[in-house]
Amino acid sequence: MNKSFDEAEEIIKNMAQNHHQWATERSGGAFSENPLKASGKFDVDAVTLMSTKLDALTKKLEAMGNNTANAIICVCETYGRIVEDVPVEVDGCIIPTYFIILDMEEDPKVPIILGRSFLATVGALIDVKIHKLSLDIGKERIEFDLSDSSICDPSSQDVQSLHELVVSVSWAWRRQRNQNGERCADTDSPMSPSLQLMHSVIAVAPKCTLVDLGHKMHRSGSKTYMCQGGSIERIKVQFQKIQLSASSYDTAWVAMVPSPTSPNHPCFPQFLDWIIKHQHSDGSWGLDHFQPFLVKDYLSSTLACIIALERWKVGQEQVRKGLNFIGSNSSSILDEHLQSPIGFNIIFPGMLEYAMNIGLDVPIEHHEIGNMLGRRNAELLREQGSCNAREAYLAYVAEGLGNAHDGKKTMKYQRKNGSLFNSPATTSAALIHHYDSKAHEYLHSLLLKFDSSVPTLYPVDVHTHLHLIDSIEKLRIAEHFRHEIKSILDKTYRSWLLEEEEIYSDVATCAMAFRLLRLNGYDVSSDCLSPLGDEHYFNNTLQGYLKDVNTVLELYKASQIKIFPYEQGLDKLASWSRMFLKEALTTNRNPQHQMGLQEVDYALKFPIWSNVERLEHKNAIENFTLGNLQVLKTSYERHSIQDRDLVELALGSFKTSQCRYQEELQMLDNWVKDNKLDQLEFARQRHIFCYFSAAATLFTPQMCDARISHAKSSVLVTVVDDFFDIGGSIEELRDLISLVEKWDASWEKETNSEQVKIIFSALFNTVNELVTKASALHKRAITHHLVEAWLRLMNSMMQEAEWRITKEVPSLDEYMKNGVVSTALEPIIIPTLCFLVPELPEGAFRNTEHENLLRLVRICLRLLNDMQSVQIEGIEGKLNGVSLRVLHSGGLMSEEEAKQQMHGEIESARTELLRMVVQQDGSVIPRPCKDLFWKTCKIMHLFYMNNDGFTALKETARAVNAVIREPIKAKLI
Repeated sequence: MNKSFDEAEEIIKNMAQNHHQWATERSGGAFSENPLKASGKFDVDAVTLMSTKLDALTKKLEAMGNNTANAIICVCETYGRIVEDVPVEVDGCIIPTYFIILDMEEDPKVPIILGRSFLATVGALIDVKIHKLSLDIGKERIEFDLSDSSICDPSSQDVQSLHELVVSVSWAWRRQRNQNGERCADTDSPMSPSLQLMHSVIAVAPKCTLVDLGHKMHRSGSKTYMCQGGSIERIKVQFQKIQLSASSYDTAWVAMVPSPTSPNHPCFPQFLDWIIKHQHSDGSWGLDHFQPFLVKDYLSSTLACIIALERWKVGQEQVRKGLNFIGSNSSSILDEHLQSPIGFNIIFPGMLEYAMNIGLDVPIEHHEIGNMLGRRNAELLREQGSCNAREAYLAYVAEGLGNAHDGKKTMKYQRKNGSLFNSPATTSAALIHHYDSKAHEYLHSLLLKFDSSVPTLYPVDVHTHLHLIDSIEKLRIAEHFRHEIKSILDKTYRSWLLEEEEIYSDVATCAMAFRLLRLNGYDVSSDCLSPLGDEHYFNNTLQGYLKDVNTVLELYKASQIKIFPYEQGLDKLASWSRMFLKEALTTNRNPQHQMGLQEVDYALKFPIWSNVERLEHKNAIENFTLGNLQVLKTSYERHSIQDRDLVELALGSFKTSQCRYQEELQMLDNWVKDNKLDQLEFARQRHIFCYFSAAATLFTPQMCDARISHAKSSVLVTVVDDFFDIGGSIEELRDLISLVEKWDASWEKETNSEQVKIIFSALFNTVNELVTKASALHKRAITHHLVEAWLRLMNSMMQEAEWRITKEVPSLDEYMKNGVVSTALEPIIIPTLCFLVPELPEGAFRNTEHENLLRLVRICLRLLNDMQSVQIEGIEGKLNGVSLRVLHSGGLMSEEEAKQQMHGEIESARTELLRMVVQQDGSVIPRPCKDLFWKTCKIMHLFYMNNDGFTALKETARAVNAVIREPIKAKLI
């Protein structure tokens, strides 16, 4: 600050006095009347300093009382000079905080730490709502815009601690001083050395990002307790190791396997011990937390455990209690309204028959037993579906075949790991009838891995990890787990290239791996899915025989990730899977009785090219329930990450963003009024829709500048479009173009039109504002790029106005060449790109890749607009791509045929666009920038899904309210 020594000394003395005042005010009681000590420098040894602080902390904890201890676990430990988890009260909110005492050598390159005493000295005013921090030092006043991307790098996913934020502010101080033409004392230091602190204390929230603040709060009495980072850490731990729920059913079947050397003894006696210890109090076996709709599953698991115990003559008390449970719930066995595990009508009667053969007296009426056995025999004799699929199904439910078991047919489905269908129960049933060393090794490997129980499906790591990644991405919390996600995808990609069985043997896993890998930039071929383009091929698989809706849903999602025109197998797959899912919705043909139909409905309504992220996030949060529970031959939980952890994290993030959106929308409304754009009677007041298109895609807190740039540019584009359509005379249109061509600050005398003045003033000031921010970020001018984009747009709009006035009919090529420019995307995209990454490559806006990305999005928007607005534009006398195609065909093409042709062109452009976005080889445009083009394409598909979204206000308003205004409600909270 170029302060003299005396001035600096005076400031430091004031700081010392303020620090003392604060300490005495906080201590309270008798100490509050102590006179102020003289300011100055006092030497205090480290032990005394730490001891004093710990004594004060102890008194604070004691004063808080027992209620606090019930709400928050406070562990106060000191490691050197760190005090952890100190409960700091801020306006009734108790926040666990780390206090770090720093010994800092005097170094001009270390920025000042804005402690409380410093903030008091400089009269700091912090306005969180408008992101402003003001400092008063003597007669100097400095203001910082904390939302400015030059302060907080928009490419970073979060600010790791409050310390980093402080450092950002201090560097911003220096940057702003330089912009004001002032010089810091040291060019490498953000602040003058005279204000460096050698000893200071920083308070930081432990392992917490700014986005996390407020995510999880508990209220006790009049106080609110905030817990941070716990959900993230718990989820990260589960990434490292998949924990599957133990299956009583499968464990029982493994326990039935006899020793190959001593058939009268169990091969795996450890599993019998587990069965005895894990019977529920009601006598049943199965998952904890009894689910009434899964009573058939509990009956099946209980009968399997009873048979295992009885076979080896152990646990007679458990057998008795288990039989009582079956007798009490026998009426549910034939209840068609209850959910049945896969193969229940074959497996349960088969086990029942075996139980009676070994002498068990099962408390079920004889006529009911007869009905069950009759149904099973009819099911075994019934021909249904293809021969191969039927054979696979019967092998899968081998536990219920009894004497009908065919070992040779069953063992055809043995996998490389020795299992049958990765099912311990099926493998055990086959091993009981026919010894196989590989099957025995598979079961022995389960014993080594899981000790005394087994899951119902193993291995399943790949599918579970991919499902977790998919859920996290849909909930929009992936930024917390970038490293974990990349590690899993890298491993999955290696397995993909090696064609490992765990991926390729399961249709759903293969489809999910293909989709997630391709969307994340991995080079994967669709060849593995091409055969599934034939519905008969799918019907010949086990999943096809079971009519598995979840598998078909995965195939449908994968079919949409088409990036090459020759991937026609994906088109065929999309066609039949869409029809299958539509039928499932109408007939409720879901094996999990509605558990997945909501997701099916959403996927059909919003395919990938119209699935706007923020709408998907809200839908996923509000409907995220029972996500881990799966039902095959028995129920199981896919992994141990709790749904509540995921939803709480996502819910907090969404609520925080929604508050930010409302603030930014108010700022945009003020900007419209300040620039008098609301006074233009011809202009549609659509700034809320313009902001929605930004917030729904550029949704993270770090994209604040990008959102504002996108929204302001969209508003200006809408005003200019209306001006050229209906608002301005030819002379006014030419005046506006002339002003843009000159781009001169002294422009006001160039026109007499008030409308032109308002429009150009708003355009000139806004463009210059955006250019100043972007140029500071990227250290190069972009004014000419943006002005040229606006000029191209206005010239294209002028061409359309002249066609309308002169009644001239252009050729289709002339219309499209001009029409793609008049979509007005370029003036919106160019400034937005500047705020997405810290560095744009040289020549980014003249790069062939950039131009092709822009061209493809323009084509999609122009054709979508023309298809949905042909009727209204015909009434208004405007040219339209649909009517031109019909006109130039000489009567050979109908309007519907023209739309069909345009639909094909949209699909082709969309395919090429997605390929350019996901492919990395040869690409120079950063992925976040390429994503903007794809997201723009998606928001346009949403707007024009059924009609012109900008004029169909009700439909668009619903989407706007969902993202910006409607409170979000999660079923699990």
